[in-house]
Amino acid sequence: MDVMSLADRSWPVLRRVMGGHAWVYRATGGLVGHRFPGTPPVLLLDHVGAKSGTRRTTPLVYVDDGRDVVVVASKGGHPRHPAWYHNLRANPDTTVQIGRERRAVHARVASPEERVRLWPKAVAVYGGYSGYQERTDREIPLVILEPRA
Repeated sequence: MDVMSLADRSWPVLRRVMGGHAWVYRATGGLVGHRFPGTPPVLLLDHVGAKSGTRRTTPLVYVDDGRDVVVVASKGGHPRHPAWYHNLRANPDTTVQIGRERRAVHARVASPEERVRLWPKAVAVYGGYSGYQERTDREIPLVILEPRA
């Protein structure tokens, strides 16, 4: 079975599931959707389409790193970066919701040195990332979301 072919066919369903997750997360003020037993924590990332200008929200696993949070542009090991990654590169000033808290953040891609330090932290939060990296030829970017004033 070709895993990437299956993943490509699954994206429309996964997008609907993630949209439902984001809706419940927001509707409950972060009470439902941030943490589930046995799963990594999830934030809501707001982003604006690089080409379309459409506002979107994507639930993503995150890693705490001091005042920053880090998200992983894995797309399950797909050969291409996720759309939200391209959107953040074009429009890096955005907001996230972590539980009940909304934060203004600035997104930037981790430097090679930062990635060396942060990748093991990401894998510790969600072990599947190591398999995703093995599945793809691209280096999976880590995006640091820094607080904005």
